[in-house]
Amino acid sequence: MDHRPPSIKVDKPWGRFEQYTHNLPCTVKIITVAPGGTLSRQYHHHRDELWVVLDKGAQVQLGEEVLEPETGEKVFIPRGTVHRLSTPGEKEVRILEISFGEFDEEDIVRLDDVYGRVPQ
Repeated sequence: MDHRPPSIKVDKPWGRFEQYTHNLPCTVKIITVAPGGTLSRQYHHHRDELWVVLDKGAQVQLGEEVLEPETGEKVFIPRGTVHRLSTPGEKEVRILEISFGEFDEEDIVRLDDVYGRVPQ
């Protein structure tokens, strides 16, 4: 089942906006990854994530695939999908993360982590 929320673009006289959620329970945050940094390889049981890349240089592992999304590109991560975000370059990278479903930091199942945090 695809839990992907619809996003819409609306043109206005002053420009446009893109709406990622509408009347849905969600959590929104901006993740900043330091140069050379990498998040743990992980998945979630109770939430899907939509990542909107804000800066050039992000590297996303999604299952077995490695993506290098452009600024503004969207990456949808269904619950249960193994994923990792990293910044192999020399500049920090930010992504806008919108989590759909029950958000809880304890819902991170770490498979491996370069910072020594215990896999769960």
